[in-house]
Amino acid sequence: MPRNTLALFIAAFVMAWATVAAAFTGSLESRMAAKPDLMIEFEGFDEDSTEVIGHNRWQSFLDIYLVSDDEEQNLFRYAAVSDEDEQTLGEYIAGLTALGISQYNRDEQKAYWINLYNALTIQLVLQHHPIRTIRDIDISPGIFASGPWGKKLVTVEGVDLSLDDIEHRILRPIWQDNRIHYALNCASLGCPDLWPSAFYPSNLEENLEAAAFKFINSPGGVLIEGGRMTISKIYEWYDEDFGGSDEGVLEHLIQYGRKSLDREINRRLGSIKTDYDWNLNEAR
Repeated sequence: MPRNTLALFIAAFVMAWATVAAAFTGSLESRMAAKPDLMIEFEGFDEDSTEVIGHNRWQSFLDIYLVSDDEEQNLFRYAAVSDEDEQTLGEYIAGLTALGISQYNRDEQKAYWINLYNALTIQLVLQHHPIRTIRDIDISPGIFASGPWGKKLVTVEGVDLSLDDIEHRILRPIWQDNRIHYALNCASLGCPDLWPSAFYPSNLEENLEAAAFKFINSPGGVLIEGGRMTISKIYEWYDEDFGGSDEGVLEHLIQYGRKSLDREINRRLGSIKTDYDWNLNEAR
């Protein structure tokens, strides 16, 4: 092949690959920044219901395999999960999805959807382990899809649901509670910790408040070095859930930040950067 032709071929290949990579990245960013879009099938609830949903299996699973590192970040021992316990996790998920969730009150529903989301995420990682990042589980539909979030994984009340559906079409639009972002875990180091307690109506407020406080006061939530401020991309992807502006995000961070963090935020220099660590939240 003549040198000039080879050079043109290489240049064309590089440009084509850059276009594909940009589309891939854009698709991921678009997915992460999805707008709330109510799934009307799950609007129903029974406020008078006193029925209770058990999450003991999920709690036992967390007790065995969730650990904290030296920086008090919760990590999961994926490689240690036994076949029997993985089967038990599957049975827990199947039990949840068999329920007529619309017959429960709103607090039971909220806890149900959070626990189901987190259990499904762990199950997915276990099914594909070992992986470097959850984005390696490319099962979502679409040519530029990344990760598992768009794949229909379970059926609840006759409706096929993906992780995206649970987060963006049920939890976010129905409850409109930005602390939900601290409860849902995407198996990544940059994500708020997988919470060590199963969510129940009795501990919802306490756990959501604690999860918000822990993340915001961790390097993954807010990091200020030399006056330069970096915050989680969560606040970029879902800024509308945090006031829809930099000012709204900062107000939220200050609300849950320690006093020392509040002072650092108010003394920051330059623009605010965002970052996110997609590496798997695995205990090595």
